[in-house]
Amino acid sequence: MVQHWLDTNRHCEEIGDWRPLADLYTEDATYGWNIGPHQDFMAVGRDQIRDLALGSEMGGLDGWSYPYQSLLIDDRKGEVVGFWKQVADAERPDGSGPYEVAGIGGSWFRYAGNRQWSWQRDWFDLGNVTSVFVEMMKAEVLSDGMKGRLDRAASGEPIPGYYKRGESPAPLW
Repeated sequence: MVQHWLDTNRHCEEIGDWRPLADLYTEDATYGWNIGPHQDFMAVGRDQIRDLALGSEMGGLDGWSYPYQSLLIDDRKGEVVGFWKQVADAERPDGSGPYEVAGIGGSWFRYAGNRQWSWQRDWFDLGNVTSVFVEMMKAEVLSDGMKGRLDRAASGEPIPGYYKRGESPAPLW
């Protein structure tokens, strides 16, 4: 399953569309992350995972890669923890390489059998993510999709999938 996930993940990076990964989740799977002390994101069910977590939330990140650095597999519990990087396709103007989010990012999965996850939780350093986006904004290398995402977030309009902590439709952890 882990190799199947990695292969499918790399394919999605190549085509710039993360939504095909939704087929690797059960119909009732949950996928969430925390973005601060008072806000969580939670997609409940394969359709929300496809449309929200892998669709709109990954929108603007086409061209980015998320290479896994290390994987820990607990075959007795059916759980996997993967540590990944967040690397943009845009190069820094000084020639020092691509923009990359500092800090630790990762995913924690629970296996449900039949080559599907029943549960995924991500973590990442929101401060470092914000810093990279600001740096990219100043260098005018943000994709149009990412500019649209940032405009949507700044509008103050509710964004599907985001909930005040404790009010999410499924437990975050």
